[in-house]
Amino acid sequence: MSNPPPSRFWPSWSGLVDDAATFPPGNAALDDAVEAYAAREGEWYADLVGSLVVKDTDIGSVGRALPLSVVVTGGAGAVAGALKLVERRDHRLKGLEIALRDPDDLAGNARRVVAAVDAARGEGLLDEEAPVFVELPQGEVTWGWQAAADEVASAELRLKFRTGGVEAHLFPTAAELTTWVDAALDRETPFKCTAGLHNAVRHRDDETGFEHHGFLNVLLATRALFDGATTSEAVELLESRDGARLAERADGIDLAGARRWFTSFGSCSVREPLDDLLALGLLQETP
Repeated sequence: MSNPPPSRFWPSWSGLVDDAATFPPGNAALDDAVEAYAAREGEWYADLVGSLVVKDTDIGSVGRALPLSVVVTGGAGAVAGALKLVERRDHRLKGLEIALRDPDDLAGNARRVVAAVDAARGEGLLDEEAPVFVELPQGEVTWGWQAAADEVASAELRLKFRTGGVEAHLFPTAAELTTWVDAALDRETPFKCTAGLHNAVRHRDDETGFEHHGFLNVLLATRALFDGATTSEAVELLESRDGARLAERADGIDLAGARRWFTSFGSCSVREPLDDLLALGLLQETP
């Protein structure tokens, strides 16, 4: 088992990264991702990593019993089947993730997801405490987007925001991301992010030219909004590229409290977030 390092920052980082090695742009082979996850359990930083993220179609090919976050690819109707397969394979379900698929009726789509989750819980397929993340579409926060968020919040499910990808348009602006986070906080709804957050601090990727958000930026902006900051102040935090200044700010506030809302992010790299936390002095390596 892993031994957490003697750092007062550790609660802020525990379970922050969900290992999404098989997803773009990493695209690791499933067997390799499973073995890497299992091997990491003996490392000092193992507690940084939450679950292994897999598609529901890959559950049957995961050769070890591991803590999994399952991405449901077939819509609300595929929830029960995915959960039955998790149970059959003796995996530990750490989370269920599902994207809304009907842009013309987001609220109705959200209600169908809620109904499928309620049915699964009623059948004993899904523990009451298991988090379910509903991914809302990128772009403008329309009335339909807000109505869907209301459905998710009223059912005490969670939100999921896509913060990057393999194309430039998949990276939201700082203003867009601020609006999403603010909407989650307004509904007292935890959220996770996915894609594009490999590094702690905002930067432009030299290879692709894509502008990446930093997970430390997002965490600090979340904390600031929760504490009553304006959206302009949150945007400024999201746009900051000053790692030393962000780390200094992180040193002076309750980041563990922010993690109540920004629960985790999926990353195809675990080493990059770890290296950034070490470089910024926010985590201490132990033998």
